[in-house]
Amino acid sequence: MDDLRAGRPLWLCRVCAAPWPCATARLALVAEYAHDRVALSVYLCTVLHDATADLCRLNPADRPDPATLFARFLAWVPRGHPAVTRSTA
Repeated sequence: MDDLRAGRPLWLCRVCAAPWPCATARLALVAEYAHDRVALSVYLCTVLHDATADLCRLNPADRPDPATLFARFLAWVPRGHPAVTRSTA
């Protein structure tokens, strides 16, 4: 997962150079946090905060749009509870 971390301060994927989280990083994050979506959301809120600070510091005259950053960092997170498998004994 370390390879799929964002390259700061530009917040680009270290592997493919797409805006982070790229499609591959999103899939990896969903898999890593499959049983704790709340933790995934908290993690992404933290990196959204860091990304906002970095991107605003890089270009204070043209700050990133909050709605665009929300869509990029949080809107794609699956909603609801993951499927629970029950043992029938």
